[in-house]
Amino acid sequence: MEFADFENHHIEGFAHMGNTPFNVPLLSEIEPGFWQGGCPVDLVPREFDFIINLYPWGAYQTHEHQIILQARLFDSGNIPDERRLLLIARHVNQCRKVGMTLVHCQAGLNRSALVAGLALVETGMSGRGAIDLLRKKRCDAVLCNKTFEQWLAGRV
Repeated sequence: MEFADFENHHIEGFAHMGNTPFNVPLLSEIEPGFWQGGCPVDLVPREFDFIINLYPWGAYQTHEHQIILQARLFDSGNIPDERRLLLIARHVNQCRKVGMTLVHCQAGLNRSALVAGLALVETGMSGRGAIDLLRKKRCDAVLCNKTFEQWLAGRV
């Protein structure tokens, strides 16, 4: 299977939380077949079987073979409902077992990192280990929302 070059399109700006500057690829592979990123431009790449969309306000299209889970999360000083987060993270892990999976939000820094990180924790990784991996694979601005970072860091 040929994959699109996800790294040529970059998202840059300042994250609202922490006024943190960032310049990241649209999408980043965290583990084989497990991707995190920002809101796709126009069309979600065909390679993905599952898309977990945490930013439903962006306009884009999907392909007919793709399965979408859309959840509205806010990048704020509050942790979303923990039961809901666990449900989404467990869904992500079920999807990862079957095919290429993308978790995305607006810029791919906070909401998607919270869910992707929790999915990693659910597979046995520590919260701090998940944060470190996400920052290594995506960028240092991941989880610049300190409320999200502290909550995830406390997960074991």
